[in-house]
Amino acid sequence: MESCLLTGSQGFLGVQLYQGLKQRFQLSTLGLKAKNDFRVDLSQTIPVFPTPFDWVVHNAGKAHVVPKTSAEAASFYEVNVLGTIHLLKGLSSAPLLPKTFIFISSVSVYGLETGLGIAETLPLLGTSPYAKSKIEAENIITTWGKQNDVNVIILRLPLVVGTHPPGNLQSIANAIKKGIYIRIRNNHAQKSMVLGTDIAALISTLEGKSGIYNLTDGIHPTFDQIEDAIAKGLKQQIRFTLPISFFTVLARIGDLWHGFPLNTQRLHNITKSLTFDDHKARKMLSWQPEPALPVLASMQTWT
Repeated sequence: MESCLLTGSQGFLGVQLYQGLKQRFQLSTLGLKAKNDFRVDLSQTIPVFPTPFDWVVHNAGKAHVVPKTSAEAASFYEVNVLGTIHLLKGLSSAPLLPKTFIFISSVSVYGLETGLGIAETLPLLGTSPYAKSKIEAENIITTWGKQNDVNVIILRLPLVVGTHPPGNLQSIANAIKKGIYIRIRNNHAQKSMVLGTDIAALISTLEGKSGIYNLTDGIHPTFDQIEDAIAKGLKQQIRFTLPISFFTVLARIGDLWHGFPLNTQRLHNITKSLTFDDHKARKMLSWQPEPALPVLASMQTWT
């Protein structure tokens, strides 16, 4: 059985990757908690690997946080860029280099707030601290792979779906459970999604592959379909629906009051379509994902 090192195995996606990869590999983990095989803070330390790995899946990173200070913004560089550099230095000092290095990246690298069918050929225009850190990490890994003859695969992910999702999906679910969620009438903005379990299944098939790939489920549901699926999973109804003009007024309040849950930027993100093209993965990697909406509609997602 081939060996594999997984970083970030305790996070939302990491747990799903771990469950999938342990069926295929002799799996070791690296992270901050004591339960990891290698307890290392990559932002501060170069790890030491006494034995080599055939595969490395680099999933560790900082995300799901909007920085409020310059120090918080800088932490994206420390974790996502320096952490990657330290990991690569540790692997370079191991007895042998891995055959395959897989990096979990994000569609945020494109820096787009709206668009349909965004492909891997588009320029990387991301300007947020998170997006910039992912772009830099991608470049560092790609260069390292070429210099050391290691197959590098970069997977750019949109909204990932699975049990106990973080971020906006969980916020929507919490509001629906409390009976206070207000939906925007006729919000047909499309969003790309992908199942974490499908990502794990794909990784196990990538031997000898390389390149950069968007991954989606190919469905790109509308925002109101996503809301309906979450409500169905909770076995509850969304009680309130109001026109976008109401939310526009609230967003202006949020622009002035930073503690308010809605602002113009967030309203724009909710109401504008943003989808990504995964045809390259389907052609080159035989990517055949399952739809994500049925998982959102399952009680298992929220319990």
